Amino acid sequence: MNYSQLAFTDGIKAIQQRMGSRNAYDRVEKMSFVDGLTAIEANFIGQMDSFYMASSGENDFPYIQHRGGPKGFIKVIDSQTIGIVDFSGNRQYISVGNIVKNPKVSLILVSYPMQARLKIYAETEIIEIGDNADLYDLLKPEDYKFRPERMLLFHIKAYDWNCPQHITPRYTEQEIETMLQAGSGPVGQNP
Repeated sequence: MNYSQLAFTDGIKAIQQRMGSRNAYDRVEKMSFVDGLTAIEANFIGQMDSFYMASSGENDFPYIQHRGGPKGFIKVIDSQTIGIVDFSGNRQYISVGNIVKNPKVSLILVSYPMQARLKIYAETEIIEIGDNADLYDLLKPEDYKFRPERMLLFHIKAYDWNCPQHITPRYTEQEIETMLQAGSGPVGQNP
């Protein structure tokens, strides 16, 4: 599906019209259609160690949850599906409860060093650990201590790359160490 066609409701289009951006986004809607993830998105997703998920449930308020793990804990199943093992966390179960009532979620994956973010609309499927051992073997991270509670599959309905504007580059200690060993600092300067 076309991300813009899904995201730009009539109310949003009216605001775009009033603010002067509607003509440009009308062209985007008519021109952009991507049928599934490409190798670029799959590679990007495979490098992530966290993402943000927005869900909405019975109270009609959106809820945003951070999900994290080792690099590569988000697995690309196929061009339409990504999945994770859902680790035990604070045990509030707000996201899972929301998904039970409304499986539609929005994901944002951000690479601060690359100043890149990928927005995804998806429908979520909750799968219990004991219900699909093969899927669990595919999704479970190696060499990472965790307590699994369930698996989440995200069936992608649309995605889009966001502009890099206003993403401040941030680096993990390991990324800084790697850059220093290579002879350049985080901003490309010699130490």
